Amino acid sequence: MDSNSTSSGDESAFYRQPSPTTLSEHLDNHGSNTPINPLFRVIDSKRSPAAISLRAFFLGLTLGVSLTLAFQAIEAHYDPLWRAWVFLAALAVFHFLEFYITARYNPPAATVSAFLLSQNGYAYNVAHALAFLECVLRSYVAPQYFPDRAYLQPIDTLMPSKGPIRAMWLTLGFAMLALGQGIRSFAMAHAGTNFNHLVQSRKKAGHVLVTDGIYAWLRHPSYFGFFWWGLATQLIMGNVGCLAGYAVVLWRFFKLRIESMYS
Repeated sequence: MDSNSTSSGDESAFYRQPSPTTLSEHLDNHGSNTPINPLFRVIDSKRSPAAISLRAFFLGLTLGVSLTLAFQAIEAHYDPLWRAWVFLAALAVFHFLEFYITARYNPPAATVSAFLLSQNGYAYNVAHALAFLECVLRSYVAPQYFPDRAYLQPIDTLMPSKGPIRAMWLTLGFAMLALGQGIRSFAMAHAGTNFNHLVQSRKKAGHVLVTDGIYAWLRHPSYFGFFWWGLATQLIMGNVGCLAGYAVVLWRFFKLRIESMYS
């Protein structure tokens, strides 16, 4: 995600170059006189205000609906599925902030791909789908085959003697979520135009290696932020399997990515 070097690009897990499906590429391939489906123009144009606003609208809608369902689930005798809705809400905030921070501090890169909704690769989407699936299975389908989820249940459903310990896990999860998101967003803002979501194979004109601010403390702060953000989502959801999986996969991915920058 942090392209604050000549060989590095996006630091988030599984990001890839966008496929050639934009309006401008369509015109390059087929000519300006070729009829264009209006929906194609709205959805795929790199800088189309309509395309950007649609994505922002649906992310906001996802956030609102997810939080509403989460609160309803909590009120309904603490339905454990509230965790899955919180996860979707966190994803909506993450992807919106990816674009917003880019648009605010690096306007030239503020295209629809800055939302990172379809540029992360299949593994990114599979990982989140598996996390959601584990939460649902553990909660409803086959809870007897999954580790005890009680350590993450809300305080009000717990025995007083165990409540503080279980509350601690939830508090830790939400704290990690806020910290990870905050560090990543602040790193993007601080790097400004020196940050790029796409891997850079050569130094661009005007690129400066940022070494002050948060970059004086963390060489790859957006890696750091996303790593802990990802683990926090699984801690909040109570996903034992995906928590371990996220830790291993993200650690290995970022380790290999950082090593490749300096090789």
